[in-house]
Amino acid sequence: MDRTQKKEWVGSLHETLGEVGLVVVTQYKGLTVAEMTSLRVKMRAAGASFKVTKNRLTRLALGGTEFENLDDLFVGPTAIAVSRDPVAAARVAVEFAKTNDKLKILGGSLGNQRLDLDGVKALAALPSLDELRAKLVGMISTPATRIAGVLQAPAGQLARVLKAKADKDAA
Repeated sequence: MDRTQKKEWVGSLHETLGEVGLVVVTQYKGLTVAEMTSLRVKMRAAGASFKVTKNRLTRLALGGTEFENLDDLFVGPTAIAVSRDPVAAARVAVEFAKTNDKLKILGGSLGNQRLDLDGVKALAALPSLDELRAKLVGMISTPATRIAGVLQAPAGQLARVLKAKADKDAA
């Protein structure tokens, strides 16, 4: 990379870091190309991305963002997983690390809140934003369904009483 390419790369990463809510820092030493591709596909499917980084350039890109507190994690072969959803990148990284011991999670940051390995795992255990929205809609619509059922019940009972009376009169 020449100097202009490095500046573009740092600018691009800095812009990306300004748009995301979560950064997870990992070490990928020993992962094969196929494993990295599999991880990237899983990240993309979850709405996140996974990028191998150059440590010195990444430290420059972190400057002026809310993720500056991650500066000391960039030692050795590192990669970052980022997502706008505060759970997506953490969930995929933790699930992949469970099945592949070559991926090591070093830590992360949710906004300006730094997370250690346990913090990233705890974040991965939370439901995603879409799941929370679905649960909220379900809780809101459940009372309406119950109200409709309660309102229909007396009418049904009245109809059954009238039918029984009609059957009794017919007999």
